[in-house]
Amino acid sequence: MAAFVTLLTEIMPAGLLSAISTGMSISESVAGQFITAFAVGALISAIPVTAMTRSLRRKPLLLFLLGGFAAVNLITALSGNIYLTLAARFVAGLFGGAVWSMLAGYAVRMAPPGMGGRAIAISGAGATAALVVGVPLGSALGHVLGWQGAFGMVSGLAFVLMIWVQRIIPDFPGEQGGEREKLLTVLLRPGVAATTAVILTYIIGHNIIYIFVEPFLRAIGQARSLDLILLLFGIGSIGGLALVGALVDRHLTVMGPVQLGFFMAALAMWMFGATATLPIYLSAVIWGISFGGFGAVTQTAIARLAPDSMDVAQSMCTTAWNSAVALGGVAGGFLLDRSGAGSFPIVSAGILGVSLIILVVGVNRPLMRRR
Repeated sequence: MAAFVTLLTEIMPAGLLSAISTGMSISESVAGQFITAFAVGALISAIPVTAMTRSLRRKPLLLFLLGGFAAVNLITALSGNIYLTLAARFVAGLFGGAVWSMLAGYAVRMAPPGMGGRAIAISGAGATAALVVGVPLGSALGHVLGWQGAFGMVSGLAFVLMIWVQRIIPDFPGEQGGEREKLLTVLLRPGVAATTAVILTYIIGHNIIYIFVEPFLRAIGQARSLDLILLLFGIGSIGGLALVGALVDRHLTVMGPVQLGFFMAALAMWMFGATATLPIYLSAVIWGISFGGFGAVTQTAIARLAPDSMDVAQSMCTTAWNSAVALGGVAGGFLLDRSGAGSFPIVSAGILGVSLIILVVGVNRPLMRRR
C-alpha cells in the first residue's frame, strides 16, 4: 500500500490534466508539470535523503514519510496557487524517492529466510496496481469529487495507512555508524554498478516506446486500440510480477534474462512488421510481462549483492530509474521528430541488447559467486 500511495501520488495527475487546467486556469502543458515536479524531487532525493536517514529506525521513518504524503496531498487539494501546488508536488517527490529506496530492504527484513525476492515482489505489487489503475482511477475520482477532491482522497488514504503501519508493521534498527559504508564503496561492490546500468538501459528502452505509445500505435495503424493495449500491458505486468514472485528466490540468475527476453520478443514482433490486431495485443501482454517482473528481479539482485547496505544501493537504483524515465522521454522525442515512431523498436532493441550483456556479465556472475 505504501508503494501504491507513492506511485498513485506521482501519476494520478495524468488522468486529471483537463480538470486541473480548468480549475486553476492554466494550460494542460503547465498542468503536466505536476508530474515533472514530483519526478524531479524523487530524482534528486533518493541517494542523499537515504544516506542521511540510513541510521534511523525503519518504522518511524516510514510513518514520517507517509505523513508527508498525507500533508502534501492535502496541500495540493486545498491550494489554489500554482506555485504553492508545484512546490508541494516537488516535496512529494522528495518523500517518494526516500520511500522507493527503503521499501525493498524493509520487505526483505520482514520476510522468512530465503524468501526475500518474493517479499520484494509482493511489496512491488502496489506499484504495479497503481500503474494499471492510477490514471483511470484519478480520472474517475476527478469526475466524482473534482481534481482537488481526488488529491484529498489520496491524503486520507495515506493517513489511514499510517494507522495500519503503526498497528501491524514490525520495526527494525537503521545501520549503526560502524556498519555504514560510504556511497562509493557500495557502488563499487561487484554487481551493484552493473545492476544500476541494467536498470538505466532497460528503462530508457522501455520509455522510448511507453511515453510515446500513442504515436507509435498510430504509426502501425492501431491508434484506436490505445486503451485496450494499455490495459493488456497492465494485465501482462501483473502476470510478470506473479511469475517473478514465484521463482525469483530460487532462479534469480535465470529470471533476469527471461524478463529481458520477453521484451525482446515484443520488439521483434514490432520490428518485423506485426500490425495485425491479435499479434499487437499479444505483444502488449508480452511487453507487460517483462516490465512487471523487471523491478522485482533487479531489487532482489541488489538485496543479494549488498545485503548490509540495501537501502543505499536501492537509492542508487531509484536514481537510475528516474534518470532513465527522463532520458527515455528525451530520446523518444528526438527519434519521433527525426525518424518517426517506426524507429522506436529498432533503437530500443539495440539498447536492450546492451542491457542484456551487462546483466549476464556484470550482474549474474557476481550473483553466482555469492552462492
